[in-house]
Amino acid sequence: MGLRFRIAGPENLEAVTGTINLAFGVAESFFIDTDRIDLATVRELAAKGSFILAYDADSLAGCVYVAPDGDRAYIGLLSVDPGRQRSGIGAALMNAAEEHCRKAGCRFVDLNVVNIREELPRFYRRRAYVETGTKPFPAFKNPKVACYFLIMTKALDQAESAPE
Repeated sequence: MGLRFRIAGPENLEAVTGTINLAFGVAESFFIDTDRIDLATVRELAAKGSFILAYDADSLAGCVYVAPDGDRAYIGLLSVDPGRQRSGIGAALMNAAEEHCRKAGCRFVDLNVVNIREELPRFYRRRAYVETGTKPFPAFKNPKVACYFLIMTKALDQAESAPE
């Protein structure tokens, strides 16, 4: 696959915003009409954590947000360019994000997935994440159907991914 990973700098945040909205727009247009995120929010997140970028050749193939905090970390906004989805980039980004969290001393990783995106819990379960709770989907996003976030957690000392 030939991916290169690096942490986003301020000069990359517009491209990060575009990649996230493009990836989520394809996957979520059936239940939400707005962009997933705006540049101001990406900047706020980057001030608290990091965006890991994956480059394929010379272009941005995807990104993921990581925010270590003590022995726990949050991973979110896993985004792969729609033309490159289902090629292993998402799994490679998750490996990089989990390794980033391990190096930061985290023992657990938490993430949120929208319950009506049925492919997401399956993807994360294969990576040894388990459902640990729920939380509301933001009402200001005006979802077309009722939905909520599933909270999923992984102990980082577990195997890199569970058997299929």
